[in-house]
Amino acid sequence: STAKGNIGQVSDALLKALNSDFTLACPAFPENGRTIFRGHLFVQDQLLSECGMQNHPLTPMTDANLVRVLQSQTAQKVGLLRYDSIAKGVDGVRARIKELRADGVVMAIADALSDADLYTLGEACADLPLLTGGSGLALGLPGNFRKAGKLRDINAAKLEHVDGGEVVLAGSASVATNGQVAAWLEAKRPALRIDPLALADGKPVVADALAFARDAGQTVLIYATSSPEEVKAVQQKLGVERAGALVEDALGQIARGLLDAGVKRFVVAGGETSGAVVQALGVSLLKIGAQIDPGVPATISSGATPLALALKSGNFGGRDFFDKALKQLAGSAQ
Repeated sequence: STAKGNIGQVSDALLKALNSDFTLACPAFPENGRTIFRGHLFVQDQLLSECGMQNHPLTPMTDANLVRVLQSQTAQKVGLLRYDSIAKGVDGVRARIKELRADGVVMAIADALSDADLYTLGEACADLPLLTGGSGLALGLPGNFRKAGKLRDINAAKLEHVDGGEVVLAGSASVATNGQVAAWLEAKRPALRIDPLALADGKPVVADALAFARDAGQTVLIYATSSPEEVKAVQQKLGVERAGALVEDALGQIARGLLDAGVKRFVVAGGETSGAVVQALGVSLLKIGAQIDPGVPATISSGATPLALALKSGNFGGRDFFDKALKQLAGSAQ
């Protein structure tokens, strides 16, 4: 997220639609190494601005101070719910939120160092119509729904089996995805790299990729992942937005072509890539299954032709994520 958005702008719109005057923002995910202290986001032991995300091709994060980042995206006052308040428990959080609201704060970044902190935030904010964050913040919400009698007892993690071919598509240039691609290549498994410059020159990259997947006779990786230096070189030639759009559009077309060829299980690396693939496949609703790696579940799409998908943020997942995801999607009925 940059000064152009979109977290602040979307939060503004949702607050207005919900007729609310306050929201909490907390993208912490301690199990995956994402923690927030004094308003600064850490990835493992590094500040967000020093962990590799400063080189993100579309949304470079050069400032780990989330209060400043969010304030650059909204005209509303942004404040901080510091860890010392969270350490006092639910009552301490509620008292501090009351003070922040009295001071005119509309959005507050919340510190969180552990899952216990997220449970505290979830319970303390049970009455707020809008919370802003990732799946980590959602940890504390089911307890609220359970108390209100709004939860049914179902095995949500058990997904139906999906037959068909499988593929791995990677568009992220993150450190984690680069490692996952490297692991695949080191295992001498079939892979094809998408060249943005070839796309810009009008070469039949999509058709070549579909032919490669068809002729390989086994699961393939089709990727546009590259080093930060390579990404910058391409961006200098094509422009940041065009370079990204070319790759995402191509991977979306490839996904659609593979679906038409019988592929039904997709492992996708990269946030923007996942969005492009989901849109190209016509997916509008997902059922969430068991976790593959922290923050990344197996999913099944709804509709007449269910698809099995593992959609991950670029920097999520271990080095062996592709293999783990493929195995879990293939055994989704177990």
